Amino acid sequence: MTTQPEFMRNHWWWRPGWSVGRRFYTWHLTFEGQNDVHRLADQYRSALVSLAGILTPIPDQWLHLTMQGIGFVGETKEQDVDAIVEAAHNRLATVPAFDVEIGPEVLDPEAVLLHVHPDGPVRAVRNAIRNAIGDVLNEVPEKAEGFTPHVSVAYSADDGPAEPIAQALAGLVLPPAKARVSNAELIVIHRDNQMYEWESFAKVPLG
Repeated sequence: MTTQPEFMRNHWWWRPGWSVGRRFYTWHLTFEGQNDVHRLADQYRSALVSLAGILTPIPDQWLHLTMQGIGFVGETKEQDVDAIVEAAHNRLATVPAFDVEIGPEVLDPEAVLLHVHPDGPVRAVRNAIRNAIGDVLNEVPEKAEGFTPHVSVAYSADDGPAEPIAQALAGLVLPPAKARVSNAELIVIHRDNQMYEWESFAKVPLG
């Protein structure tokens, strides 16, 4: 059972290494053309519309499932990034495409997030990506453990009590979204505008 937080933290504080203008190589699952995911996100945006200033809703374009970082642009050799993409093609070719359900929501201290089920195939993709990074770099960034597949639909934009958000979510029963995962995407991401925005570097198909 998930314990609901009493207080929310502003998600947009500058984490170590981050600042305006910095860009970061990371692997995500993205949801371009996934209409059912967009339907569910829009329903949450509508349910939370009264909380402007407290929450930052995520537009369809920037919905994502965070997977695995590589490193900051300027600190990571682009030839290594290219080699990781090539290794990922080989590794992900052994991971079949799969379907998932997204939802219902969980209130986290920094976000309204949706768990992803089943999580096993998502973890298999991440493990393949980590192995691809390990094929190229001496050390794989980020820990293997502690990963929980989820899609956030809104981020906390301020410090304050969680109760207004919990009340907006209370009694909300929305059908989970169905999504097809057929590739993993390496993106170059930033958070200059209090939103995770990115450009695609490479899309690698699953087997």
